[in-house]
Amino acid sequence: MSKPFESINRGLRQAIRHRSERLRITRGSGNVFRDLGFGRAEAENLRLRSELMRRIEAHYRASGMTQAAAAKALGLTQPRLNALLKGRFHQFSLDALVNIASNAGINVRLVARKAA
Repeated sequence: MSKPFESINRGLRQAIRHRSERLRITRGSGNVFRDLGFGRAEAENLRLRSELMRRIEAHYRASGMTQAAAAKALGLTQPRLNALLKGRFHQFSLDALVNIASNAGINVRLVARKAA
């Protein structure tokens, strides 16, 4: 290896070593919304809504339909479907998302258990 590359490699190793000394890793809770500071109940509601929105979006993408056709099939207006696809959580209640998922043929089940 030529001298310039040795110098660059040495500099990169030092930068990586220096950076890793400054990094602090914190283990997540398993719920990104909780980690962002939302209260326990709100974080769980957001997690459930995001999961349903993700599943509905995957269904839409796999269908190959236009937004207008998919919106009609899901019982929505096209602008409302667009809001869902853009992840606008605040515009959709958990109840509304369960209904939309049901219209998409997605089976939604609720499992309740004691919190850890």
